Amino acid sequence: MANIGSFKKVGNEFQGEIVTLSLKAKGVRIVAETNRSTDNAPSHRVFVGRVEIGAAWAKRSNEGRNYLSVKLDDPSFPAPVYATLSETETAGEYALIWNRPKREA
Repeated sequence: MANIGSFKKVGNEFQGEIVTLSLKAKGVRIVAETNRSTDNAPSHRVFVGRVEIGAAWAKRSNEGRNYLSVKLDDPSFPAPVYATLSETETAGEYALIWNRPKREA
């Protein structure tokens, strides 16, 4: 697991940054989607400035904690990045955690 982002909730959106070895994006916003066409549609959209770089789906863990399942993608990425946005031990602060997908045998 790697913490690749830090966010704070501001109104109806999360605001923060994503930092990896090859990506440094400040001013990232995860905004609630108001016009979902189906239940499978993303509940949130991810933006850097005006550019949409991903989507997120609201989920609930087995322990009853709410989180967002996030998919980031951009033409400069070799593959989509999947991560989880969840609240940290500090109220109002959120961490974007990336896990390397398991390879199929």
